[in-house]
Amino acid sequence: MHRNTSVRWRHRFLHLSKHDRPSSLSGIAEADELFLLESQKGSRRLTRPARKRGGVATKRGISKEHDCVLVARDRDGRTFDFVPGRGAVTKAQLHAHLLPVLEADILLVTDAHTAYRAFAREAGINHEAVSLRHGERVRGAVHVQNVNGYHRRFRQ
Repeated sequence: MHRNTSVRWRHRFLHLSKHDRPSSLSGIAEADELFLLESQKGSRRLTRPARKRGGVATKRGISKEHDCVLVARDRDGRTFDFVPGRGAVTKAQLHAHLLPVLEADILLVTDAHTAYRAFAREAGINHEAVSLRHGERVRGAVHVQNVNGYHRRFRQ
């Protein structure tokens, strides 16, 4: 196959995948964010010095050098992913991206990030949080293992 054909097919399939989304999430939904180092691959004007072979961020932890990918997934496998911006996710970003895809009677399960708690309180959504910092990964049916597995497969 010619390389131009493969590039054309890639763009065609990526364009079609945008329209292959479920209507909403229902039941128990998990939400978590994934952080990827910002890439300017293909840009003719870099806003930072070039990094060799991917490189690393200049600061430790989550910073404005990382793109946030918000993933919400229910237990039936329906998945939504959003790129709200750079840095940690905010309550306003959750209202803009997550609220339109959640049904009213949903149980939202997240980690202990304060933006999720404030978002759920304002939106009137049932919310449960697991605190990974305190060693709590699973509490009955309350866990974020489904969305974390999605993150693992995405990175591979």
